[in-house]
Amino acid sequence: MLVAQPAHLAGFRIRRREALIHASTNPADDDREVHPVTERISAQRTVPAPPQAIFDVLTDPDGHVAIDSSGMLQAASGSAVAQVGDAFVAHMDREALGDVPLGTYDVRVVITRLRAPEHVEWTIEGTVKPPIGHVYGYELAPHPDGTTVTSYCDWSGAAEEWKPIFPVIDEKALRASLGLLERAVRRGYPTPASDVRA
Repeated sequence: MLVAQPAHLAGFRIRRREALIHASTNPADDDREVHPVTERISAQRTVPAPPQAIFDVLTDPDGHVAIDSSGMLQAASGSAVAQVGDAFVAHMDREALGDVPLGTYDVRVVITRLRAPEHVEWTIEGTVKPPIGHVYGYELAPHPDGTTVTSYCDWSGAAEEWKPIFPVIDEKALRASLGLLERAVRRGYPTPASDVRA
């Protein structure tokens, strides 16, 4: 059984649900073809680097901080992930999005799929128990110019009562993260989590 939604999120979720209902019942849409509701968004970019170099960034907690385009990931604690079930802690600040007043908090990033150097996916374990059930991930495929990288967010496995809040970030944010990923691979990035572990 899901824990009741925090009171400060109630208005946010109601507004999202009303927007979805309005979008599906708008008379102006009567002549449009009806498309099934998607529960996944994605973005793609060809990065001029080999898959393993990109994969190394995506499995490093500090790499996640470096490529986060939302501004929510402030820092991370833990070691590089190597298998399904591995996890690290991400130190978050929701004020970067300005949508709900969560402030700062920690979440566990738990790996749900990992196949080097082709695919890494994770879910988030935070204050909601049981976890919401959405996943983020990256798929890597060799390309003549480097690697084609697909970033995605999939909430098809999320608890039904939480689905109306998605997507929390949009395709533009995913594309921006891909740009930051290329920069991180080319130029490197700060690694304070590694420094602490050393």
